[in-house]
Amino acid sequence: MITSADNDKLKTIRKLRQKHWREKLGVFVAEGEDLVNAAERAGWEPEFVLRAGRDVDPGLLDGVSALGSGTRVIGVYEQRWSEPGGRLMVWLYAVEDPGNVGTVIRSAHGLCDGPVVLGPGCADPYSSKAVRASMGSVFARPPARAAFHELPGWRIALDAHAEQDVRGMELGDRAVVCAGAERRGLPGEVLAAADAVARIPLRADGPDSLNVAMAATVALYEVGNRMAAHA
Repeated sequence: MITSADNDKLKTIRKLRQKHWREKLGVFVAEGEDLVNAAERAGWEPEFVLRAGRDVDPGLLDGVSALGSGTRVIGVYEQRWSEPGGRLMVWLYAVEDPGNVGTVIRSAHGLCDGPVVLGPGCADPYSSKAVRASMGSVFARPPARAAFHELPGWRIALDAHAEQDVRGMELGDRAVVCAGAERRGLPGEVLAAADAVARIPLRADGPDSLNVAMAATVALYEVGNRMAAHA
């Protein structure tokens, strides 16, 4: 059992709080039994797993935890990246909140057969916050990376001010829902190059827009249902 804070595995976990080290080492941390179990179900072999009271002193494990309440298990895993593909996927632009990135990964896992594709300026999907927000979906459906012009399929840009409703727009055989950060949205060059620009209809007395994770989820649900109906 590990009883020293100077143990190399504990040092590695502390380093992985920083994006620089995650990129350099190509690994990431998953905390908690739910995430470690999700990794096992998805067939991911860990670099190592530490369990409180079995592999490491519980106080030492709490000391490297990113959770305020501490944790009973921490696993370290190699990062994996997918290729863009599938009939339906989602592309994110400049979504800097890792919680939103992780939430969209979870939504995409549940609603479409393609991955979340990260464009420029997005948060690290393998940060602790993003991994937790994905609720383990990052293991089942690893993210991809691509520029907008590299995306395959009918590119649907979400814009709160679009005239077209996402429920009535034209669809292709393959579709990519494209979403930007809530305040800034998608840049003009993306809107101009998209195959369709559409909004999610909101109540007249409601907010001006939705959180990007919620907007992407609603759009994936609607587009996925329409594509299934016309398959």
